[in-house]
This record gives sequence, C-alpha cells and structure tokens, in this order.
Amino acid sequence: MLMELIPGLPDDLGRECLTHVSYKEFSKFFYICKSWKAEIGSRHFHQLRKANGFNRNIIVLTQVDQDSSLVSGNKHSSTPAYQLSLYEPETGLWSRLPAIPGFSNGIPLFCRCVGVGHYLVLIGGWNPTSWKASNTVFVYDFVTATWKRGVDMPGPSISFFGCASDYDQTIVLVAGGHDEEKNALRSALLYDVIKDEWISLPDMAKERDECKAIFHAGKFHVISGYSTEMQGKFQNDAEVFDTATSSWCHVDNNFHQTDEICPPMVVNRKGEMFRCCAGSVEIWEASMWKSVTQLPPDVCVGSVMLTWQEKMLVIGSDKFGGTQNMYVLELKGINKCYCWKKVELPLEFSGRVQAGCSLEI
Repeated sequence: MLMELIPGLPDDLGRECLTHVSYKEFSKFFYICKSWKAEIGSRHFHQLRKANGFNRNIIVLTQVDQDSSLVSGNKHSSTPAYQLSLYEPETGLWSRLPAIPGFSNGIPLFCRCVGVGHYLVLIGGWNPTSWKASNTVFVYDFVTATWKRGVDMPGPSISFFGCASDYDQTIVLVAGGHDEEKNALRSALLYDVIKDEWISLPDMAKERDECKAIFHAGKFHVISGYSTEMQGKFQNDAEVFDTATSSWCHVDNNFHQTDEICPPMVVNRKGEMFRCCAGSVEIWEASMWKSVTQLPPDVCVGSVMLTWQEKMLVIGSDKFGGTQNMYVLELKGINKCYCWKKVELPLEFSGRVQAGCSLEI
C-alpha cells in the first residue's frame, strides 16, 4: 500500500507543499521517508517547481580560495587552491560547495564544469598536487547534497577539451583537447549523467586543441581550436554534431574570426548565442556577430561569461593579474539600452575565477 505524501492530505496538495521547499533543504527532506525520497528525486517534481515559480537560478564558479594557504605539498608551490563557489543571483548570497572527497587541496585544476539538471559535473583537469592530467568524473547532486565518483572518461588522459551539456539536461559532450604528449585530438565522447556511462562518437574532421563547445540550435557546436602542427594558431570554423543522426558536419561560418584564442561564448535559454570579444558583448545573428553593448572596462581581461533567464553575468579584470570584478547585464534592453549592474564581491569570494556554469534547481 502506497503511503500518502503528507498524512491526511491528498497527494496533489502534499506535492504542492513539497514544491515550496528550498533546494538547500532537499537533502534533509529526501531522507525522511521513501515517498518523499521518490518524489523529490523525480523529474516531474522539479518540472512542477519550475511551473510554479519555485525553482532557483544558481551560479557555480571554480575560484581561487582566498581563505586557504597555497596548496600544501604541491611541486608548484605558487599554485593556489581552487574551490567551488556558489552564487544566488536572486538573493545575492554566496557559499561554498562541499569539498570533493579526497581533494582537500582543492578541485582539479582546469577541470570542465557543466550543469546538468540538478547535477554539477566536473570532468578531467589536473591533480592539484602532482599536476598530472586525469580523466576523473565527479558529480554533485543538489538534491542529496552529496558527491559521487562517476565512471572515468575512457581513453588517454586529455586536457583543454571542449565541454557542453544539452537542453534536455541529460548528456555532456567532450571533444578535442590534447593528450599527454601534447598531440591535438579529433576524438569526441558523450557522457550520460543519469546512466553514468560514456558513449564513443565518430571523430571530428579536424584536430581541435583548446576548442570551445556549446549546445546551440539543438546541436553540439565545437568551435575553433588548433591542430598539433599549428600550435596556438586558432581556426575560425566549427564542427557540429547532430545527436539524432550521430554525425558531424563542417560549418565555415566564421564563428571565430582571428587566429587568437577563442573568446568566451554562451547560449541562453532562448537559444541565443553570445560572446565577449574586443571589449564588447556580441550576439550571433544571420551568420554574423553583432555588437550588443560595450563591456565595462574592468572586466575585459580574462572574462568568464554565463547566462540565465534574460540575464548575463561577466567576470574579469582590467589587466592580467588585476582585481576580479563582476557585472550583470539585463538582456531585455529597452530601446536597445542595456544596463550593467556591478555586483560587490565579498572578500572571501574575490579570488580569480577559472570557469563556471549556471543551473536552475
């Protein structure tokens, strides 16, 4: 016999009550009883929360931990520890995610982080003590507030690959990068977060080290990068993977128009693609980049950009090694008048940001 979600109440009303629970309290309610565990862990529950406006947008950043000393025992003694910072745009609150078990010296350096539903997925990176590249996968579940070790990425250890999740929030693409011998790669993989399994994909046509990956117009785009022979000279084309046909096609749309490093790019929930380039925020329209607005001058260097709903967050500095600054841009400009709002960073969350992702929980 199935138990009522809340004794004495119809399940529809009990479910409605549970949707009001803050995501921060999920882990407490999850273990109260089997029926609550099944409900809070279900896709339908999170869809209902979103429909009722109870979901929350959160930003996760891989950031230098200002409160920690330099990594103990690291052969590169000047390397700081990176931790995972969590920012809630609606409330302005900052916090830290729990450390990955076994990684007290910080998260893997240069790891890729993506949001997949109510999961945060960290893939690859360098061990913060030995600087050895690895294919590790760590998954943080915001429902249970726990980390788990995923199945390692198959094949040789790779670094600086492109990485992106899909709109359905179930899979992650990994493509390009280089192996331990610094050879640029054409290989690509898909990671199914729910099944915790990897799927090998056909190789891309070109080697693409330090490429960018985004999910745009229903397909994975792997943009720019360079071959082994052309070290550091970035290509201006892209390859697009269609999950429906499991095939790649080449796109020569000048996604990237110089041979310098590809700038940060993001896609918002409406499918619009943006980038930070030459001191401007630009949008991809009619197969060309068009300026939206100028970047504040104190975030033009080392910019990290993220989007959620109708907003964009940009983090950077005015010079290499400069103070980190953060701004939010409303993308619903009235008469094309876009306004930046500076976000004051608490001292302990003012360290250099390496990467980040946004989630809706």
